Amino acid sequence: MSTHVSEEVREALHEGRPVVALESTIIAHGLPRPRNLAVATELETLVRDEGAVPATIAVVDGTAHIGLDEARLTRIAEDPAVRKLGHRDLAPALATGATGATTVSATAWLADSAGIRVFATGGLGGVHREWSETQDESADLRLLSRVGITVVCAGVKSILDVPATLQRLETLGVTVVGYGTAHFPGFYLASSGEPVDWTLRTPEQVARVIRAQDELGEPYAALVVANPVPVEDQLEPALHDRVLAQGLASAKEKGITGQAVTPFLLEYLTVHTEGASLEANLAAVRGNVRLAARIAAAYRGMP
Repeated sequence: MSTHVSEEVREALHEGRPVVALESTIIAHGLPRPRNLAVATELETLVRDEGAVPATIAVVDGTAHIGLDEARLTRIAEDPAVRKLGHRDLAPALATGATGATTVSATAWLADSAGIRVFATGGLGGVHREWSETQDESADLRLLSRVGITVVCAGVKSILDVPATLQRLETLGVTVVGYGTAHFPGFYLASSGEPVDWTLRTPEQVARVIRAQDELGEPYAALVVANPVPVEDQLEPALHDRVLAQGLASAKEKGITGQAVTPFLLEYLTVHTEGASLEANLAAVRGNVRLAARIAAAYRGMP
């Protein structure tokens, strides 16, 4: 496979120092330009401030890059032709010399292949509403059942079927823990109302769970650390519920189905909450990145 690990990331992994993988889809497709590049740089800085090395992942000209230099990060942020790559897209992207931003599934797979143990993102994909009719489920879930990486996230996007997603993760053997919470986060919201079976409260506790996974060995599956957005930064719940209901109705009226539903609803929320959903998203991502760096440092600092 055509993969390039940056010198900084390669040295950190060789020396056993903490590294945090970061996805690039939020940069290319999740944020407006030019703010996306500023956020990408900010997230890498947050990782460094916590004593870890950031490894933003993307495919550039047919090569999977684990850690982006300034020029490649800028290209991912500014080039409108950058594709969106899930795990299933990696082979054709590498074979055809494509450039694309990696989703959760592609980032997790590439990070795991490089030996990175901790990955920070905003929210996972999951089981879509009306699954019984559409059979629409994110590739994130099955991929996470195949890699031994820890994913720090703010739950799954609230436009999805959260109970069904949690059930699917259980079926696939993916461990889910709440960080400082007994309830699964709701991405824009601090709580989805769904309980979690395990609650951890410090990076060191999470690191011990990762170490226990190491000792248990195969079969490998991800550890999902569900870290809620701070209550003061969440999207106001009544506003969230009202706008989401309106967005779902609008999507149905316009005949929007399949993969087009998620970007439509996310954009609808951004517009009809006057940007409040975007700010909640960013608050969640920042918190996840900080926590992921602390977990990576705690894990690498264990005897």
